[in-house]
Amino acid sequence: MTNSTIPIALTIAGSDSGGGAGIQADLKTFAFHRVHGTSALTCITAQNTLGVNRVDALPPEAVVAQIQAVATDIGINAAKTGMLLNQGIITTVAGQLKQLKLKNLVVDPVMVSRAGAQLIDDDAIAALRQELLPLAAIATPNRYEAQILSGMKIENLADMQIAAKKIYRLGMGAVLVKGGGMSGESLAKDVWFDGENLEILATETIDTKHTHGTGCTLSAAIAANLALGKEPLAATKAAKEYVTKALKHSLAIGSGQGPVGHFFPLLEK
Repeated sequence: MTNSTIPIALTIAGSDSGGGAGIQADLKTFAFHRVHGTSALTCITAQNTLGVNRVDALPPEAVVAQIQAVATDIGINAAKTGMLLNQGIITTVAGQLKQLKLKNLVVDPVMVSRAGAQLIDDDAIAALRQELLPLAAIATPNRYEAQILSGMKIENLADMQIAAKKIYRLGMGAVLVKGGGMSGESLAKDVWFDGENLEILATETIDTKHTHGTGCTLSAAIAANLALGKEPLAATKAAKEYVTKALKHSLAIGSGQGPVGHFFPLLEK
């Protein structure tokens, strides 16, 4: 919590040198929601629009020191986690967040890429499932992460709904199973379940290959809206609208997959 009149959000995630995802995307997203962004870096990546060339993890103690520095002085209205990289960081971060008793925590699992490539090892996945997800107000797994967490194959919208209910049982307040990696009727549809309400959240499909950072941006936008005082479902709907508009203004930079356009509000004005 914080006594500041300015909403404060914290991102606990990796750095993307290309500026499209990770803490860079999160801080841009916080700023355009008029929320002050703070950060705790978990790893440093050397990457661009063509891919990731190198990843260096920070010691878990360094990650916790950053969280404590923010919490003890500035305060935190909401937080999100992104790439935590390994079991040691996940376990340590979960322990710290538990101590802080943070109500508005958004967990973007970042276990498997949107294309289906596993990003962290099995021990890290187990720690995330057992220690971090139960602390989340909202978890935002993509299709492949939802398959791991639910233990089932997801091929269509009906599968997404069943998976959402199964994942919810892991203990979080609500789950948003994202359909970005789906096709057909499931494309651009996410499934929300909070123990009572099962909703399909649909947005228009934006035809662009420049989608780098969409998952980070969505979870950061949810956290920003929670920091602003919105209820979880309303925060999620507002975040989806922000991401859709950012996709409309995606950036064709570099030689590969560019990022979404976080600064579209400036363009619209």
